Amino acid sequence: MADNKDSVLSEAEERMSKAVVFNREELASIRSGRASPALLNRITVDYYGSQVPINQVANLSVPEPRLLVISPYDPSSISAIEKAVQASDLGITPNNDGQVVRLVWPELTGERRKELIKLAHTRAEEGRVAVRNARRHAKQELEKMKKGGEISQDEERSAEGRLQKLTDKNVADVDDNLKRKEQELSEV
Repeated sequence: MADNKDSVLSEAEERMSKAVVFNREELASIRSGRASPALLNRITVDYYGSQVPINQVANLSVPEPRLLVISPYDPSSISAIEKAVQASDLGITPNNDGQVVRLVWPELTGERRKELIKLAHTRAEEGRVAVRNARRHAKQELEKMKKGGEISQDEERSAEGRLQKLTDKNVADVDDNLKRKEQELSEV
């Protein structure tokens, strides 16, 4: 019977760690003052009628700290790439020379930094909520097991204690991700 309890806890741990990884990627997609290919992770390009991630239709490089160059594998897709970047929430106008698309990141103003930090806080809260949802789901499973007679009340309490420790650890990881992003956004 204990293996059922352990499987509930390991599933919760897996869900929580996936939420933390997803949150880290979400925070990486918030642009700071420097260019990074991770900023384009959420952009998809209409490539011959299907939505394809931009990194599958082009090579992404950062030759300078504030310049990102998108070199399409298929030169005919350059206008689709340009449209996808314009439609995204990056707020950057792409420059197209017929061969590559260049994205130049402007210096961040103090006001824009504050807006991006607020956005980072929102995304971090979404990450914390995802971790708590995994905890809630696991707790419901444990309660069902107790009602079904699969585990005792003591086993349930013990499992909930372990579950809370997992939750605290993963919420702390989300908070660490947020702190790193705040530092990155605060650098001038």
